[in-house]
Amino acid sequence: MTSEDDTAIIARQLADLTRHVEEMANQLKAMRERADSQQERADTQQERIDLAARELVEVSARLQAAASALRESV
Repeated sequence: MTSEDDTAIIARQLADLTRHVEEMANQLKAMRERADSQQERADTQQERIDLAARELVEVSARLQAAASALRESV
């Protein structure tokens, strides 16, 4: 095998390695974007849960006040 053959083999291996690294980088980028999107959805869902919890506390307080008023009137 000549040095030119060795150089060609190494060049092909380097090109393959570069292609694989680029594919892995693209996969990582896609995973990161999906994770960001999922985190945004989770944050939105948490905000809705928090709002619903506050509303439940308010409704509960009004129901307790109504029950107390009803007991006092009886």
